[in-house]
Amino acid sequence: MEYLLEAPVFTIQAALDAARFGVHRLELCANFPEGGETPSAGMLQTLKSELDIPVFVMIRPRGGDFCYSPKELLVMKKDIELLGEMGADGFVFGVLDSKGNIHSEACESLLRAASGKPCTFHRAFDVCKDPEASLEEIIRLGFKRILTSGAKNSVSEGISLIEKLIQKAGDRIIIMPGGGSKPEHVHRLKKMEGFREIHASCKTTVRSINQYFNPEVKFSADPEDFKFHLGIDHSIVEKFLEAFEE
Repeated sequence: MEYLLEAPVFTIQAALDAARFGVHRLELCANFPEGGETPSAGMLQTLKSELDIPVFVMIRPRGGDFCYSPKELLVMKKDIELLGEMGADGFVFGVLDSKGNIHSEACESLLRAASGKPCTFHRAFDVCKDPEASLEEIIRLGFKRILTSGAKNSVSEGISLIEKLIQKAGDRIIIMPGGGSKPEHVHRLKKMEGFREIHASCKTTVRSINQYFNPEVKFSADPEDFKFHLGIDHSIVEKFLEAFEE
């Protein structure tokens, strides 16, 4: 059985390192503090010119909830069309209505804009009102996978629901655990026939090469944020890959 490791990346160096370390697919995002937003076209084009592994692109016009206005949905559709032309291998998005249900009409419009490229329904799933009913609707709409922490803050907390979803989904859709994923989750989930993929940040902090800091200016609440970037930890990637083989 072959398993797949997907990692979210927020910087060009993290993306290049993830591919070099053996990550199988990238989820390209911007704005880590907000949990991921739509990245730049320049970032995608640069990565597609240098990497051979698939790059799925986050489509999220802002942080916060997943109930979007008509204008925000228009931006999402345009981003899918433009980034698709620039080589995106797939897209990651999710839309809910004001009552916590899957917004089927909005999702259908975005799926059409994707022109057949595979789409992941992201962790908006974890804040929907009825996970099992939402699973069936997401399958009906034509998404290829669901990224979920099991409707909890982390995979560790939500793993029981994840197992239930994998069993219920069968071969109709991929249930991809994500949100605090650890190598030990692979050992448990490998016992299930439907487990195929896992999403893990494998993140670390990398010190900036910048040496000058103006003590009179702050760009965030924590001045230390200005001294570090998000990176990928090679040892964590290795542990996931080893767990696949064990």
